[in-house]
Amino acid sequence: MSKNKNSISSVIAMLTPGILELLMKNRNLGLLEASDLLYNSQLYKILEDEKTKLWRLGFPILYDMLEEELTTEKITFPEEQI
Repeated sequence: MSKNKNSISSVIAMLTPGILELLMKNRNLGLLEASDLLYNSQLYKILEDEKTKLWRLGFPILYDMLEEELTTEKITFPEEQI
């Protein structure tokens, strides 16, 4: 694993607990169900792509983007990210 990929993985590992906590709270899910939703989402795949720098948005915005994906099957990227 490259140093860059390792750094991105570390940042993602710091963001995911916040996203999971919001998913569990707002959707009344257990950790396993919330994890399944997050890790199988299109957003997570995009988040893992270091070129997108999506991790810079922080977990509250990422959570909102995930909710949008889960309810509409679409993801709207913030203006600054385009």
